[in-house]
Amino acid sequence: MSGFPPPYGAASNLARVASDGSHQQQEVELYESSKERDAYDNLADLYSVVLATEHLERAYARDAITREEYTAECNKLISQFRLAEKAALGKSMTTETFMELYQMECPRARERLLRMGVPEQLKSSDNSGHHVAITIAETVQIFITTMDAVKLEQRAVDELQPLVSDLMDALTRLPETPNDFEPNRKVSKWLQKLNAMRAVEEIDENEARQLYHDLDSAYAEFTRYLKRKT
Repeated sequence: MSGFPPPYGAASNLARVASDGSHQQQEVELYESSKERDAYDNLADLYSVVLATEHLERAYARDAITREEYTAECNKLISQFRLAEKAALGKSMTTETFMELYQMECPRARERLLRMGVPEQLKSSDNSGHHVAITIAETVQIFITTMDAVKLEQRAVDELQPLVSDLMDALTRLPETPNDFEPNRKVSKWLQKLNAMRAVEEIDENEARQLYHDLDSAYAEFTRYLKRKT
């Protein structure tokens, strides 16, 4: 198979004209090997994940599902998207190009999967001391884990993006943080950058150094915020 399949798939039957002038149907195989079949399956998986995300976002906007249902399903789709993107596209095409090629009008999925990388966030309504303490502990642990990953020279997008995504999710679950909370801004900037890259790509050493610096300064601001609150 050369390149990608046509936008609406190959036809299973192809009309041909016989020697007597009559039209006949000739069977046409969509693929010639198991490798080509796997390539089609991977593209179909990616298409399905993007489409499912669009429908999920629309359902949530219409209040057709609960916040808990939305968050659980969205997290699953974001995880599946990263795997499907890597398997289907590799280094040959971006998801943006893929969606244009197959004429996918999915603006909500584009925003969620390619820009935000986390479910729509709402401040938790549970501000009890126990709940807040658990959220703070989780946030601290994810900060440390993410910075350690960069320090240990993890550079691949599919290694870093899930960590940064988890950190963004933890930060936005903290109650009473200001809208212009600096740690959120810095982590969000990197999450959007990683979401715009393909899973098989890597950040370079300069980017890694800047990422570590931004995480370190965000963590310092986060701890200062906690001290002010106590």
